[in-house]
Amino acid sequence: MDQVDQVQDDDTLDEEVVLDQPRLKLVRGALEDRDAMALDDLLEPLHGADIADLLEQITEFERQTLIELWSGHIDGEILSELDEGLREEILSSLPAEDVAEAVRELDTDDVVDLIENLDDQSQAGAILGALDDADRVAVERALTFPEYSAGRLMQREVVIAPSFWTVGQAIDYLRSAEELPEQFYHVILTDPRMRPVGHVTLGKILSTAREVPLSDIEEDSFRTFYATDPESEVAYAFNQYHLISAVVVDEDDRLLGVITIDDAMSVLDEEAEEDILRLAGVDSEGSLSDRVLGTVRRRFPWLGVNLITSILASLVIAQFDAVIAEIVALAVLMPIVASMGGNAGTQSLTVAVRALATRDLTGANVWRVIRREVAAGLINGVAFAIVMGIVGVVWFGNPMLGVVIGVAMVINLGVAGLAGVGIPVALEKVGIDPALASGAFVTTVTDVVGFFAFLGLAALWLL
Repeated sequence: MDQVDQVQDDDTLDEEVVLDQPRLKLVRGALEDRDAMALDDLLEPLHGADIADLLEQITEFERQTLIELWSGHIDGEILSELDEGLREEILSSLPAEDVAEAVRELDTDDVVDLIENLDDQSQAGAILGALDDADRVAVERALTFPEYSAGRLMQREVVIAPSFWTVGQAIDYLRSAEELPEQFYHVILTDPRMRPVGHVTLGKILSTAREVPLSDIEEDSFRTFYATDPESEVAYAFNQYHLISAVVVDEDDRLLGVITIDDAMSVLDEEAEEDILRLAGVDSEGSLSDRVLGTVRRRFPWLGVNLITSILASLVIAQFDAVIAEIVALAVLMPIVASMGGNAGTQSLTVAVRALATRDLTGANVWRVIRREVAAGLINGVAFAIVMGIVGVVWFGNPMLGVVIGVAMVINLGVAGLAGVGIPVALEKVGIDPALASGAFVTTVTDVVGFFAFLGLAALWLL
């Protein structure tokens, strides 16, 4: 217990305590000893997000023990922060009354996120059954909208006021309202048909005289989205126009809900993470909590694609087997040409995929970017060609061998720049996710071109 007390003393220095390795070790010790008091002392100062991290780092048996011993409870904040792969396991371990209490704490958008990722429909039904009638109707309606749409992202809890109200009327209403959203940034102005016509920030309301009409202090940043708009479009607009919140409307332009900046930034974060994972050929749905077979199933297809592309590169090498047999040094130097081209292609590819995601790379500037990447590849190729030319002479005593690998490297790095930008742009044009498919194609191009240029030049100049 001395260690636990020491951790508590340290925690008094900060209002928020983040999960660290010593604390994780102590939590595991408390679970092993089934020491409920020590466990309570360790978890009490932690933020819900840190408890979610802790649950993701311990074993399944330890998670069950924690739920059994902890006098606190898994609340809505912890559930919303948990990795999707663990939510069903945690929910199935909780008493029905704990689940009901947890979901009632959540905004409707968080409940939608919770339900849409559940495979167990009985759990989804139990969550819906725990909501009050108004929230249940709102969640069920949100679930009718397309996946990854603004309708799934919005929350129903909004603050509205008639557009003809004054600042004083709005303040009086906010003070007297029995129930307001836990967090909101704007008061939404509507017409008599519940169509949003503008919004006013809370800061403007608090700093303006009571007699001023709300319509006189509307924000220029007011934007609306249809419930069917893709969430990626919404997140882009938030980032591009520095929005704090935005209204969601139905097909008749009537108010449905609001999207806040935290949800929009989560979408951007998820999209960036997906791009990184897909560039590596890893399924974006995977997580550290996946089981072995699930991990194998997600990664096997792209490893298979890589195998096929490697065979294609090997077929190019096979066309020059006689040249390689004659000049063994070629086999030693081949991987250098392919590796340099592959790395250069990946650099251009990463820049291009990210620029496509942020819409910085468009039809208006694509050729300028391609020319830049090709030029950069050629210049780098010349620089490294000089280096490898010297290496070829010093290592193998053959000046022409140095010339061959130098010229091949210039060609391959130039092609790498072209492929790194051209392939993702072409894939996007035909409706294929460039982050998902570009890597395999770019690697194939640089391998094939690199081997063909190097071995082909060797056959022409060295035999």
